[in-house]
Amino acid sequence: MPHVDTHCPYCALQCGMRLTGSRVEPRDFPVNAGGLCQKGWTSGDLLRSGRRLTTPLVRRGGQLRPASWDEALDVVAGTLRELREQHGPDSVAVFGGGGLTNEKAYLLGKFARVALGTSQIDYNGRFCMSSAAAAGLQAFGADRGLPFPVTDLGDADVVLLAGANPAETMPPFVQHLRRADLIVVDPRRTPTAELAGLHLAPAPGTDLALALGILHVVVAEGHLEKSFVDVRTTGFDEMWRIAAAWWPERAERVTGVSAADQRAAAAKLAGARNAYVLTARGTEQHATGTANVGGWINLALALGLPGREGSGFGCLTGQGNGQGGREHGQKADQLPGYRKINDPAAREHVAGVWGVTPESLPGPGRSATELLEALGHDGGPRALLVFGSNVVVSAPRASGVQDRLSSLDLLVVADLVLSETAELADVVLPVTQWAEEDGTLTSLEGRILLRRKALDAPPEVRTDLEVIHGLATRLGQPAARFPADAETVFEELRAASKGGTADYSGVTYERLRAGEALHWPVPAVDHPGTPRMFLDRFAHPDGRARFAAVDHTGPAELPDADFPLQATTGRVLQHYQSGAQTRRITELLDVVPEMFVEVHPDTAARSGLADGERALVRSRRGETVAKVRCVGSLRPDLVFLPFHFPGEGRANLLTNPALDPVSRMPEFKVCSVSLSKVDA
Repeated sequence: MPHVDTHCPYCALQCGMRLTGSRVEPRDFPVNAGGLCQKGWTSGDLLRSGRRLTTPLVRRGGQLRPASWDEALDVVAGTLRELREQHGPDSVAVFGGGGLTNEKAYLLGKFARVALGTSQIDYNGRFCMSSAAAAGLQAFGADRGLPFPVTDLGDADVVLLAGANPAETMPPFVQHLRRADLIVVDPRRTPTAELAGLHLAPAPGTDLALALGILHVVVAEGHLEKSFVDVRTTGFDEMWRIAAAWWPERAERVTGVSAADQRAAAAKLAGARNAYVLTARGTEQHATGTANVGGWINLALALGLPGREGSGFGCLTGQGNGQGGREHGQKADQLPGYRKINDPAAREHVAGVWGVTPESLPGPGRSATELLEALGHDGGPRALLVFGSNVVVSAPRASGVQDRLSSLDLLVVADLVLSETAELADVVLPVTQWAEEDGTLTSLEGRILLRRKALDAPPEVRTDLEVIHGLATRLGQPAARFPADAETVFEELRAASKGGTADYSGVTYERLRAGEALHWPVPAVDHPGTPRMFLDRFAHPDGRARFAAVDHTGPAELPDADFPLQATTGRVLQHYQSGAQTRRITELLDVVPEMFVEVHPDTAARSGLADGERALVRSRRGETVAKVRCVGSLRPDLVFLPFHFPGEGRANLLTNPALDPVSRMPEFKVCSVSLSKVDA
């Protein structure tokens, strides 16, 4: 059979692979250099799975039953039309995903704002990348996860990873860290922490205090890169007025990380020829996530790392198109090209490309958590269209989300499997998988990649672009305004992004097919792309980076007598996001088949629990049942739960929907819980 060179369907590393039918082989691509993780190796299994959706489903008599495409789309379009006429355009909402291709994210945002006229659109990247994005925009004037190629890390002397566990979440990435002396900041002794020369284990929710403590050492002990600070940054004095009070002994009392280890971290970073500071979800998914990331950026700026080849600051993007997914319009406050939706010039440019008036475009809508909480309430949306997300498992306070979905007049889910969210839907639309369609994604290093069709989908399965086209035309839009061909959509995306922060106007499918490495911005077809940003200037008008005047405040809720422990959530190697795909792959499910909770043995014993027993984990919002795993390296005040499992095993039945005031990121990474035996 002929083979097709493509990319993995999972994380933002976007490892290169070769498909022959549904058989996967790795290929030599810069980020993975011939390696794949277990998820990548098994990614072909779902392509031939009998557990995927192959026909539309419409709820009749309380049951989801097979229907034709015309019937399903007519039901959706008719109900949407009625709701808009009776309650206005914001009675309809759209929820997207960070795994959608650039073309899908772009057309979905256009569909919401033009065909539906609604401001109510956001996506699950709000749960993933929003704090890092907000902090990057504040500091540098632009948000690209890694503003340098992944391969640059291979020459690093020291790398600090704050809240990142790539040994489990993106294993091929770790090969780029082999030369470096690693400093890992994580409350747990993860597989990544096992590789570190220095593991700093702060109390959950104290990341910013630790960053301030290390920064204090850098300045107080003479390691400040003053010439860089003076020439290429602004705001140092305001920041230092806060950091000056965070001597390492004070930070030790708050974080539990010794002053000696803080000094050791500062010395390693300051003494390195090439050093990087990288953050991920562990430090970002907090109600103070933007400030937390700002603290780590401050440390990098004080050391003169950003904007210098061989060193820098970056963020490890999570979802497969987490970068591109937030650039082209499916986020509540953005238009294509990473433009702000309330910017008159941005509105005029995009409206011109779309053939509508700027005044017809709605303004910013609710963020993801706020959108889900508003469903079915007075003034909130009465219908929701979900593309590429499983919010019943992935959203905070998940039981409340399930209640809100059940209150809707119409819930529509486009997915490739019958996810837990799809099970609640009124209409389910079966869509193609990654290897059954063409489309572009943007990796964690800002490189635009072409993921190519390798095999045909089942006959009754359509692409998301075809679904959007079918709905838009039924709502009265001209057929040409919502094309269903990926390359045609991308050509329009190029025009809409032109002149924006994320400028793709010089990217073409022809260049991508030829194998060109194009990192945005690519402002012209003869432009080579921008693999390394900020070497000459940062993206603010004055060319300078901004220090953030941020201070530690701690988590939104603290332990008490009723909830004496803190819980944190995260991923395991074998599963991805809500597990809707990986839980349907036998090889992966056999390794991690059910929900578990990691507990220190002494903590388990105090709760009357032993390894392997079932525990009830309760928070102020709900409870979950999990199998106990005793882990001697875990902090006694902490439990860990993976967030991949459904039903009574959902970690997000516990999590706190408290939001970051800037990014609107929920506080997934810390909440107060109790632990007890499950009643017989």
